[in-house]
Amino acid sequence: MSEFRFPLKQEAHEIACVFPNAAWYTCRVQKETLIFIGASGCGKGTQAKLLVEKLRVRTPNIPIFYLQTGQYFREFIKQDNLAARIAREEIERGLRAPDFLAMHLWSEVFVQNLTGDEHLILDGSPRSLNEAHNLDIALKFFRRENPAVIHLKVSSDWSYQRLKERAAIEGRADDNDESIRRRISWYERDVLPAVNYYRRDRDYEFVEIDGERPIDVVHRDIMAHLFGE
Repeated sequence: MSEFRFPLKQEAHEIACVFPNAAWYTCRVQKETLIFIGASGCGKGTQAKLLVEKLRVRTPNIPIFYLQTGQYFREFIKQDNLAARIAREEIERGLRAPDFLAMHLWSEVFVQNLTGDEHLILDGSPRSLNEAHNLDIALKFFRRENPAVIHLKVSSDWSYQRLKERAAIEGRADDNDESIRRRISWYERDVLPAVNYYRRDRDYEFVEIDGERPIDVVHRDIMAHLFGE
């Protein structure tokens, strides 16, 4: 996990920005806290990575902490211990890992790696209302201000087709037909309550994006909502 440690430090500050019409504006450069949430196959990972690249250009002196929960789970289940073996069995069956395990993983990563001087991008968490409540506690503890939630909204059919396409390309064990249908069902059962929680919570900027469009169009829409670009 050492690749997530960032030595650079820079406080949020006011800078002058030049827009295409040559007019000068003052804009706030802040340490962003952005949460990508949506159904499996909605494009969270793709859009999160595009945003990471954009932030590197916009704020080159502010490091970026990108936490992809799914990748951490895939690394975790390679371990040889009881928790990893049980989790591996459940993920291969298309089941959602229990909240305590997800919270343990991202909590440990936060404690070991966050410096308070970075952009924080979360991809794949939270996956339930309970996890959303605990993530909120963590973000407040680490004094992450003005967090935003980007919900990529897609239909069940869209999600199913994208996951089938991914299975054909990547051959992931958790992308078989049975597990795909199960994940779509637990998205509607478990994740949507978290989405609606963020929709109502005024501590979060909630951005809902139509994810059933070309990747570049979705990216531009996200940038327009978050940064007015």
